[in-house]
Amino acid sequence: MQDLTSRPLPLLLFGVISAMPLVLFTLGLSLGGFWTLAALIYMTGLAALMDQVVALFLGDAAEGAEFPGADGLLVGLAIGHLVLMPAIVSAVAGASGFAVWERLALFLGAGLWFGQVSNPMAHELIHRGSRGLFWLGVTVYATLLFGHHASAHRLVHHRHAASAEDPNTARAGEGYYRFALRAWKGSFLRGFAAEHALRRGKVSLHPYVIYAVISLAALFTGWLFAGWPGVVVWVLLSAHAQSQLLLSDYVQHYGLTRRVRPDGKLEPVAARHSWNAPHWFSSGLMLNAPRHSDHHAHPARPYPALRLPGPEEAPHLPWPLPIACMIALSPDRWRRLMRPHVERWREMP
Repeated sequence: MQDLTSRPLPLLLFGVISAMPLVLFTLGLSLGGFWTLAALIYMTGLAALMDQVVALFLGDAAEGAEFPGADGLLVGLAIGHLVLMPAIVSAVAGASGFAVWERLALFLGAGLWFGQVSNPMAHELIHRGSRGLFWLGVTVYATLLFGHHASAHRLVHHRHAASAEDPNTARAGEGYYRFALRAWKGSFLRGFAAEHALRRGKVSLHPYVIYAVISLAALFTGWLFAGWPGVVVWVLLSAHAQSQLLLSDYVQHYGLTRRVRPDGKLEPVAARHSWNAPHWFSSGLMLNAPRHSDHHAHPARPYPALRLPGPEEAPHLPWPLPIACMIALSPDRWRRLMRPHVERWREMP
């Protein structure tokens, strides 16, 4: 019998792991009580436990393997996102009859799902070749009031990652909260400039206008479902999800820098310029986002086919990515724990 650690995670498990919270949210919204806590427990305690049970499914898919159902799962998760967002806003801000603790449980659990599943799902969609899939990903980001990420990620981050030119690369010693403010503003401005440069001399609608229209439509939906409290909760849910996206960016490139070559240009992005995590359950939940080095090497490669470089080839986080993000919320502790790992890779030739 083949060792599971030599096998890649099957597409079916990606679907079960990432979509199960949608089932739990449905039960919570329908039945209330304990069920409002179910998705929150799944996204936190259960995910952390499953990552530690055993190192399952750490292998790589065969080179050139195709996954015809991979995009279908992304579309299904996107539809789930677009339905769940107003449903949660209505339950939290509207006359739903839920107690305060039930509303808080739904809010926290949904925010985690939007940050840890909707984000990598939209990220995958904006890298697909189909324009329809691309704009579906944009729509998901824009409903989280973060549409500009679709521009900044593709046109700025992938070009300048692990350098001072990328606002979404955290410098060694930089705390998360300082980084988050710099990254949000910087990615918005640099993404706008990159899109503007692409359209110089052409007559075309700037994507930022589309992002703004979708975001305003999202906020209007919140108002329709729960009035002004619905707008406030929609903004807070979006901020919750955005903070996790920024945490992921912060962790996955923290302290890693590309060298400047003698000709003044940056060395190419390599596996050593991204932090990876080999934990199977959170990889399934986050659609292999923790296999970050291979994504930078092959941006169009579908998530089930992303490969995990060995710890001698690329840096591995000491913890699952969601746990690393939680630790990063305490800057002093994060810097202390990461210092020896960062120094090892910064000193390597």
